[in-house]
Amino acid sequence: MPKQVPSWISDVTRVAVLSGAGISTGSGIPDYRGPDGVWTRDPAAAAAFTLDTYLANPDVRARFWRTYVDHAAWQAQPNAAHQALVRLDESGIAVRVLTQNIDGLHQRAGLADRKVLELHGTMWTTTCTRCRSTFPTTAVRARVAAGEHDPHCTACGGLLKLDTVLFGQNLNPDIMGRAVAIVSNTPLLVAVGSSLLVEPAAQLCRVAVERGAHLVVINRDPTPYDQLAVEVIRADITDAVADLVDQLITPGARVRGADDARRRMPA
Repeated sequence: MPKQVPSWISDVTRVAVLSGAGISTGSGIPDYRGPDGVWTRDPAAAAAFTLDTYLANPDVRARFWRTYVDHAAWQAQPNAAHQALVRLDESGIAVRVLTQNIDGLHQRAGLADRKVLELHGTMWTTTCTRCRSTFPTTAVRARVAAGEHDPHCTACGGLLKLDTVLFGQNLNPDIMGRAVAIVSNTPLLVAVGSSLLVEPAAQLCRVAVERGAHLVVINRDPTPYDQLAVEVIRADITDAVADLVDQLITPGARVRGADDARRRMPA
């Protein structure tokens, strides 16, 4: 972070955060596209994350479930970046997090459910593709660990699928509509730990800038939206988020216009 506080930080009372896999690597959860990413090390693994292939091929489903039996996210804890965003919210600045992550770490850090939009769903619940019964994924995970390679619904025998968005699957239009409303009504959008390669979530950066917001990108690698940003930060994500929050939380920001900001920030 620059030592001199930039002008775009002044008087910010509403902040939207678009978070990607990079914010959770500090919690021990590997990303997908980085040098040691899941798909970098095993490109064929991406096939298990494609909807049509998943639905059609039991071997792909078995591979998918094996991936999640011992996934690092089950034991992961929020890191300093997640905690800094909670601190920002507690300061009186209205915070909304639009996350591409499925790990639930923002909520576990202390953000209220209503302040976190899970654009790509959650790994913590699983739904039957036939009867739409929903189960805790921990229960399905236990079945896989016990030897079921391709667990089916206990209610109707249908295919089970994590409540996550796979390639070839549309994002929930209601959630995306809320996300667009949020970035359209914030003066600052911070994109954290996202490659900004996955659409339509990444398009939220362009929407925000077109509606007059300042965009800050915190990421290890260049992104397609860096040219729209007022600040691009290449630093350790946990340190960079904490530093930015420290600059946003000023004595004035804690009290000035906080109630009005909360009224204007979409739910």
